[in-house]
Amino acid sequence: MIIEVKHHCNDFNSYRAARVKSLFNAENGYSWERTADLPVENFEWKIGLIVGPSGSGKTSIGERIFDRQAVYDLYSGWDRDKPVVDCIAPDGDFNTVTGALAAVGLGDVPAWLRPFHVLSNGEKFRAGLARLICEHPEQAVIDEFTSVIDRQIAKIGAMAFAKSWRRGTGQIVLLSCHYDIIEWLQPDWVYDTREARFSRDCLRQRPKIELRVYKVKGSVFRHFKPHYYLNLPLPVAAEYFVGMVGNEPVCHIAVCPFFTAKAYRATRLVTMPEWQGAGVGTGFLNFIGEYHLQGNGRCGYKYPTFFHTSHPQLCAALRHSNAWIQTGASLYGTNKARSIKSIKRSRKKNNKFFSDGSMGCITGYGGHFRAVQSFKYIGNEN
Repeated sequence: MIIEVKHHCNDFNSYRAARVKSLFNAENGYSWERTADLPVENFEWKIGLIVGPSGSGKTSIGERIFDRQAVYDLYSGWDRDKPVVDCIAPDGDFNTVTGALAAVGLGDVPAWLRPFHVLSNGEKFRAGLARLICEHPEQAVIDEFTSVIDRQIAKIGAMAFAKSWRRGTGQIVLLSCHYDIIEWLQPDWVYDTREARFSRDCLRQRPKIELRVYKVKGSVFRHFKPHYYLNLPLPVAAEYFVGMVGNEPVCHIAVCPFFTAKAYRATRLVTMPEWQGAGVGTGFLNFIGEYHLQGNGRCGYKYPTFFHTSHPQLCAALRHSNAWIQTGASLYGTNKARSIKSIKRSRKKNNKFFSDGSMGCITGYGGHFRAVQSFKYIGNEN
């Protein structure tokens, strides 16, 4: 495919324009032409990348690969009076929408409940990608891909988007001025406008993410709490763990004894937004489960770990994992009054009374209306 770009505008003859021409010998400033050779018809592909500095013709070339209507605007068409979760595929399946949001790294649940215009630049970018994945046109062109977000979000976001897009059948061309996303995106082809070079040799190994896990104090949770979607007190007798990439804390979890069931219970799992979509959170959770299964937890018991979550995509990931089994599911929460009665019966049966003969102030668990699913880590020999 040979793409010829010819742009022309008026040749101005004002004093300043004439002076610029005389100083810099710029007699042809009204004309801009480029020719690009993109042999993309001869093989099957899903993701292409046009990369180069600003003003090198990326947008003009991208608009001519497909029809101009294929150019997709991630930032337009959002309803200011609805949360993003209602704006993406409004007639589609709920799990498909939340799955797309999580797949592109926007797993920060409170952000789903905000209108698009109040989101941060990184959240807007990922929300736009989630909408694109749900609509999944046969042909699309995305301009300024990852240009308005910081580079860490760009790399992880590019990787998460590529994994999601490849599950479908459409073709997409991404236009970017940043070269650092190439090895994370792993496109089928790259055209560099700076060198006018087309390449298919771009499937280099994606950089490895080295996650180091530390046991920390419970006070560290305050750094992760803004991204935790429940408002609960810290668990009793818990040990706290943080996953680090380089010098950056990226995920957190707390593990408390559940010895009445010969197990541990993991809770407060948080992955920082800029690292969501890379598989860091599930890898971290698996490590913690194996850590306790091998007898490294409190009291040294080799017990399995239970984990409860309401996040639909995390539930799906754990159900598809050989290391986890699902042990329960509640679609509407639990009855707190029944829990109180159960605790009273247990205290009475075991003669656990206070000095005044009463059972003291008894509370119960549950009473919420969240759909909670339960899982148990059993390990995996592979």
